[in-house]
Amino acid sequence: MVLGATGYVGGRLVPQLLEAGHEVRVVARSPEKVAEEPWRDRVEVERGDITDPSSIEAALTGCEVVYYLVHSLARKDFVDVDREGAKTVAEAAKTAGARRLVYLGGIVPDDEELSPHLASRAEVGRVLLDSGVPAIVLQAAVIIGSGSASFEMLRYLTERLPAMVTPRWVRNRIQPIAIRDVLHYLVHAADLPSDVNGAFDIGGPDVLTYLDMMRRYAVVAGLPRRAVVPVPVLTPWLSAQWVNLVTPVPKAIAVPLIESLVHEVVCHDHAIAEHIPDPEAGLTHYEHAVELALSRIRNADVPTRWSDASGDAAPSDPLPSDPDWAGGTVYEDKREQLTDASPEALWDVIESIGGEHGWYSFPLAWSVRGWADRLVGGVGLRRGRRDPRRLHLGEALDWWRVEYLDRPRLLRLRAEMKLPGRAWLELGVESDEDGRTIYRQRAVFEPHGLAGHAYWKGIAPFHGVVFGGMVRNITGAAQGEAG
Repeated sequence: MVLGATGYVGGRLVPQLLEAGHEVRVVARSPEKVAEEPWRDRVEVERGDITDPSSIEAALTGCEVVYYLVHSLARKDFVDVDREGAKTVAEAAKTAGARRLVYLGGIVPDDEELSPHLASRAEVGRVLLDSGVPAIVLQAAVIIGSGSASFEMLRYLTERLPAMVTPRWVRNRIQPIAIRDVLHYLVHAADLPSDVNGAFDIGGPDVLTYLDMMRRYAVVAGLPRRAVVPVPVLTPWLSAQWVNLVTPVPKAIAVPLIESLVHEVVCHDHAIAEHIPDPEAGLTHYEHAVELALSRIRNADVPTRWSDASGDAAPSDPLPSDPDWAGGTVYEDKREQLTDASPEALWDVIESIGGEHGWYSFPLAWSVRGWADRLVGGVGLRRGRRDPRRLHLGEALDWWRVEYLDRPRLLRLRAEMKLPGRAWLELGVESDEDGRTIYRQRAVFEPHGLAGHAYWKGIAPFHGVVFGGMVRNITGAAQGEAG
C-alpha cells in the first residue's frame, strides 16, 4: 500500500513497484487525482485520509507492506499532522498484521538543534520504528530530480541569478541523491526480512556544499560561471523570502527547506548496503543526476512535481452555485461566445492554457497579480505546468489547480493564490442546436467575511478587460489554430 501516491516520490514509486512484480494499492484523499495516471488500471485505489483512522484501517486490510510517503510541509501545523498521521498508520498496520513499514525521511545531523522540518521527519521515523511492525526509515538529504522542490529551488536560483549574494549556509556540506537511487532503495525495502528495523542514511557518491551544487549545475546547464558574494547576516528566514520571489517554490515550503540546509546533512555511514545493494550501475553522481533531470524538463517528460500534492480541498467538494451547495453569498462572472473554430481546436487552446502559453488576457495584470501573491507568501504564477499541451487532474497550473477535467468539454481550475475567499475558473466547450461551437467561461468567488466582499467589488471593474479579454483571445486563438 502506498500512502502519498499523488505526491512527488509516491507518484514515481508506484510504477516502479509494479515493474518489480508487486500488487499495489493506492490510498488517496481524492482518488480522482489518479484517474489519468498511466498505471491507474494496474492498481487498486482506495479513498483514505491519515486524519481519519477508520479509513486507513479499512484501506490497510490485506496489505503486507505499507509505504508512508505523506508530508504536510505546506501546512503551518505540519508537525502535529504528520505525527498523528504516523501514529494512525502505525496502529492500523499493527492491527492489520502488516509485515513491513517503509518511510522516507531526512538525514539527522549529530548533536544539533534541528529545524522543525528535520525534527518532524525524525519524529515520524521514531513513531514508525516503535510501532511493533518491522520498519525501515530511509533518510535522505537533497533529492535531485526533475520536479522536486529542492531541485527546482536550486535550478531557478542558479539560472536566474548570474551574481548571487549568499548566506553562510551555502558553504555547509550536503550529500545529494538522485531520485532514481531513492526509488531503488524504496522498491527493495519491500523485500527486507523481518529482523531489519532501523533508520538508514542514503546518499549519492558526492559530498558537496550548496555553493558547489549551484556552480556545478551551471556547468551542466551550459551557463556562465556564477559570481557569489557571501553575506553572513543573511538569515534562513530572509533567504526564504528571496527564494519565494525568485523561484516557483512558495515561502511556506522554502522556509522549512532552507532551515534544514542550515545543518550539514551528510550520511553517517553506508550501512544500508548490508541490506540493500547499490544499483547495478552504481550510485548516480551529482552531475549525471542534473543531466537526467534537465533532459526530462526539456522533453516535457516530468512524471511528478512537488506541486502535485494539493491542499485540503478536494475535487469532490461541491462547487459554490452547484445544486448541493449549502453556503452563503457567491459571486459569478459568466461569459460565452460563438466561434467558427471546431470544438477540437477550441479545446486544444483551453487545455494548453497557462505556463508558457499564458492566460490570453492583459499579461501585465496577470503578472502584477502573480507578484503580489508571491510577496504575501502565495504560489504566484511561476509553478507553470507539467506538459505544454496536456493537463492532468490534480496538477498545479500556475496559481491554479486542475480540480475537474472532462475532456473535451470542461476544465475547472481552483485558485491557490492568497485570497479572502475561494475562487474557481471554468472553461468549457459546447455546441448549439445548429452545430455551432460555443465557448463558455465562468469565474466563481465565494467571499470570506467583509474583506472577501470588498475584494470582489474592488476588482469587478477590471473583469471586462481580464475575463472579456480571455473570451476574445481564446476564441481568436482557436480560430487561428483551425485556420
